[in-house]
Amino acid sequence: MHIKLGDYVQVTAGDNRGNRGKVIRVLRKKDKVVVEGVNKTKKHVKPSQANPKGGQLEMELPISVSNVSLICPQTNKPTRIGYRKLADGSKERYSKKSGAGMGIVAPPLSKKRAATAGGSTR
Repeated sequence: MHIKLGDYVQVTAGDNRGNRGKVIRVLRKKDKVVVEGVNKTKKHVKPSQANPKGGQLEMELPISVSNVSLICPQTNKPTRIGYRKLADGSKERYSKKSGAGMGIVAPPLSKKRAATAGGSTR
């Protein structure tokens, strides 16, 4: 999944199309994300010891990852994501529109791991 916790995204489809927000939760198995301030609903809560007054709570529901697009930090527009290897062997996400780096995904390979990464061990 290209979207990570803390990324800023824009909704590209649905009722909240065009809204932007920060990813506050990633549900990898369901291929969904929860975005701050997007896809809000009200949950009716009975009075309890924890919440003696009860009432309505506003909460965000998950949206499909296919309906959000990551925002490029350089151009401030929605973009697709690519992955590239850097000179030191680490892997980084980058914006396809501007080419700006968006953070390292995998650290550089150690010499021991680099030797076995090319082929099988059998």
